[in-house]
Amino acid sequence: MSDTTTRALSLLNLLQTHRHWPGSELAGRLGVTERTVRRDVERLRELGYRIESSPGATGGYRLEAGSAVPPLLLTDEEAVAMAIGLRVAASQRLVSGPETTLTALAKLEQVLPAPLRRRVNALAETVQPVGLGAGAAVSSEVLGELALACRDHERVRFTYEAASGAVTRRRVEPHALAPADRHWYLLCWDLGRDDWRTFRVDRLSGVEHTRVLFEPRPLTAEEIEEFILVARSWVRQAVEADAVMAMPLDQMRDYFGQWGQGSSAEDETHTRWQVGGSDFRETMYGLSWIPAGVEYTTDLAEPARGELRETLARMLRALDAAPPPHRRD
Repeated sequence: MSDTTTRALSLLNLLQTHRHWPGSELAGRLGVTERTVRRDVERLRELGYRIESSPGATGGYRLEAGSAVPPLLLTDEEAVAMAIGLRVAASQRLVSGPETTLTALAKLEQVLPAPLRRRVNALAETVQPVGLGAGAAVSSEVLGELALACRDHERVRFTYEAASGAVTRRRVEPHALAPADRHWYLLCWDLGRDDWRTFRVDRLSGVEHTRVLFEPRPLTAEEIEEFILVARSWVRQAVEADAVMAMPLDQMRDYFGQWGQGSSAEDETHTRWQVGGSDFRETMYGLSWIPAGVEYTTDLAEPARGELRETLARMLRALDAAPPPHRRD
């Protein structure tokens, strides 16, 4: 295979994994001049790939969907079958790295002509894999956009509706997508909050690419897993309470790590932290993690408050009483 052909295939792969590439960025990635990039783009156009170009300092190239499937050596039926298969694989978590499935799906659907995309969407709505639990509906287009942004390390903007109904516009550096408990989560660095945040993808809309690349912040697989675990615990609990502890916000967050997300400063020396569970016992367990010696108050409501008081009173009496006699053999 000639260097020209190899370079053209590398260029095509870049165009299929990103919505828009500045000419200078493509030249840098391929190790050639912008003039060479323009010639390679023309070669791809001659092969049937529709590549849009825009002039100017912010100009560049993007791959368009054509009137027919570009020369991928796939028939229409094969392309539809592949797109459906990738959707099922993503929903079933069949691939260890979910971004791999999603980026492949985004690549394929990006170049499918409109009639085939409609067929894929119609078929996907009727396909229900065995064993797949019902989860919140997530747009495959949004998942694909986020997966590409994670892969390409590109900042994005989107609208997010929290469980409380509050709607905010966020600007983030996407790091990872992860499925958990029948939901998809996006872990990212929130530029407006200057901190890590995890978002439910089904509550996210209006993804906008900024074309601004970033250097990923170091994060281990274990840390990613803990972030997702914390995010899963944010769902509304049957028994919830706020604990206001005599501990400054910075110290509290240093102590609790990821579990300190959502806490807020009550004043310079006190922090408000939400804790909850399926019943008063789980809420009690959460409160037990407040550091030893740190005084706090809580607004735990009845009847959980009374149940917890009675349980603690019995526990104290048991601890104060003489221990039971040893069991005779």
